Amino acid sequence: MKSIDDILAGITAGQPRAIGRAITLVENQQEGSEAVLSHLDSLVCNYLVLGITGPPGAGKSTLTSRLIEQYRADGERVGVIAIDPSSPLSGGAILGDRIRMMRHAKDPDVVIRSMATRGRLGGLCSAAGSAVRIMAASGCSKIIIETVGVGQSEMDIIGLADLTLLALAPGLGDDIQAMKAGLLEVVDLLVVNKNDLRGAENLAMDLEGVARQREDKYGLPTRVCRTIASEGQGIEQLVALIAELESLHSESGEMNRRRQVSRNREVVDWGLDMIREKLEPLAALHKHEASPQKTAVQLLQKLWLDL
Repeated sequence: MKSIDDILAGITAGQPRAIGRAITLVENQQEGSEAVLSHLDSLVCNYLVLGITGPPGAGKSTLTSRLIEQYRADGERVGVIAIDPSSPLSGGAILGDRIRMMRHAKDPDVVIRSMATRGRLGGLCSAAGSAVRIMAASGCSKIIIETVGVGQSEMDIIGLADLTLLALAPGLGDDIQAMKAGLLEVVDLLVVNKNDLRGAENLAMDLEGVARQREDKYGLPTRVCRTIASEGQGIEQLVALIAELESLHSESGEMNRRRQVSRNREVVDWGLDMIREKLEPLAALHKHEASPQKTAVQLLQKLWLDL
């Protein structure tokens, strides 16, 4: 196993193997992970974390691929975290998004990592925040997180990304009215992808109606952008909108506020994972003579003493 100093040097040099090794250490909570993480903040450059979410079939992977192309054309180093559903057997990621992005695999300035949800309903595992910092420390100025796309339950991305983009496409049966209480109310940018399909105009009009409500409620405009990612149409305009929002949030202090909230949530997530790891074996050994709720209290009391 490489030493921590070697891994950190490799991260600084932008070496894909060192980056991958560091993320694996953190993801599996292996020895040396804390040493790596404790040195990251001094290495991190200026970066933007862009979350891309939306229902399956909206074209998130194609949109991500086009954004990579545009950012690379602008000379930026790009990191991509593709969150995939966990394997029910191994707990690992299915790697579907990495396969679809193989066209960028030979570019040394594009770092792609698939990560498993590890059963998290919100769509992100606890190690995702650490993976972001590792990529940022390797010089990635743009870090894209493409989530699973599981609908309303996929809210974790809001807490991690600096900006979140919701991609929708016509013909997927999305009920805009039903979504108003969820993602549509908290994302920063709405994208109508596959804008050449029938129903795209109506979808865009519905989203623009939501955007007007958001502007009244929050005092900040919610932008609606139309793209045909498969043909690269609308990508330059989308990148310009992202840059505009990045500047706005940076100047207002909103970006720093979000990152502080993200750190706080990450602490809680790691804590919950550690408790679960200790709690599950105890639950398996318990006789379950009391109700599940009371049993949980008893086990937590025992666990607290052990901690």
